[in-house]
Amino acid sequence: MNITSSELAQAADAVNAVAARPLQLAVVLPTYNERKNVATMIERLDKALSGIAWEVIFVDDNSPDGTSDEARRLSLIDPRVRCIQRIGRRGLASAAIEGMCSTSAPIVAVMDADHQHDPALLPGMLEAVASGEYDISYASRFAEGASTEAWGRPDRVKASGLANRIANKVTGVALTDPMSGFFLLRTQTLRADAHRLSGVGFKILLDILATVDAPLRVKEFPLNFAARAEGESKLDRTVVFEFLVGLYDKWLGRIIPTRFALFGTVGAFGAVLHMTVLALVLHLFGAQFALSHYPKEAAFIFGQTIASLIAMTFNFALNNELTYADKRLRGFGPVARGWAQFALTCAFGMLANIGASTALVRVGFHPYPAAIVGIVLASVWNFALSSKFVWGKY
Repeated sequence: MNITSSELAQAADAVNAVAARPLQLAVVLPTYNERKNVATMIERLDKALSGIAWEVIFVDDNSPDGTSDEARRLSLIDPRVRCIQRIGRRGLASAAIEGMCSTSAPIVAVMDADHQHDPALLPGMLEAVASGEYDISYASRFAEGASTEAWGRPDRVKASGLANRIANKVTGVALTDPMSGFFLLRTQTLRADAHRLSGVGFKILLDILATVDAPLRVKEFPLNFAARAEGESKLDRTVVFEFLVGLYDKWLGRIIPTRFALFGTVGAFGAVLHMTVLALVLHLFGAQFALSHYPKEAAFIFGQTIASLIAMTFNFALNNELTYADKRLRGFGPVARGWAQFALTCAFGMLANIGASTALVRVGFHPYPAAIVGIVLASVWNFALSSKFVWGKY
């Protein structure tokens, strides 16, 4: 990483400028595969925040495209740029919390690095909070004077409108866009309740509004929500799901851990699929087994085996996409290895499932209740080991 003499001179000027004034504002940018947006975002911040002592913190979830390397490269010539590279953990909300807690600036802002949020709003948002009249200022896609036309996603606009109505009921604060990801507040306000934030999902503003006990005075700024500058959105497929997960975590996460609840929910869908496949196999092949020389429970054993394999594959796919979204396996190789590990860790659970349910059938239980008992026994084993050996670390 070679630095030219002109870049060194630029860095020296930047150091002197930073040292001349106390830090006023930190801008936290959670990133994943945003390398092409880093330099242009710094340029836009520099232009928008002229006359303000600021720093920018890129909180990168170990992006494979080298986002953190690019941020570090730029930090060598601009001391206002910092980077936190997170290894083994992912998630927009948790990245935002980590970044906000890492700064010594009295006021902190969170925004996206993909240029959908306009940095030109930051001075006004900063003034609103620094004046003491407001606790939080945020940019709304749906306030009067705002626009989502450039976004080009009417489907997401409609979904966001529904989510906002639900979010207002949860927080008890009437905002036009509580799902916004562009906001600013005093760092002290964040730190006081950081330990109570769930850090689940991606809507950290909603988490803050629902967590802080004291009523917060909120100032809205209309936002012309732009299209992404580079790359592809990483929220499209699971945006609604993660919103619901965040609500669950806020209401019940301390009673039943969110990850376990998700795993159990996926397992419930898998159980429905399991029972459907079992019924189909018994319907198609039960008579054939009855006329053969096999034991009478042979059709049930065959059906349970087929149903277990199909349900196990379904559970792996859905857990990889949703339950362990922050640790999601990507690419054919990792997914294939993950499935093999999941199958291996679930093999004993499947044997316990088949063995226990078959034993119950032999003593007179109806096949379907017996199958449900087997599923429950296997699910505990599957969660414990798959969390460790498939999506965790040995």
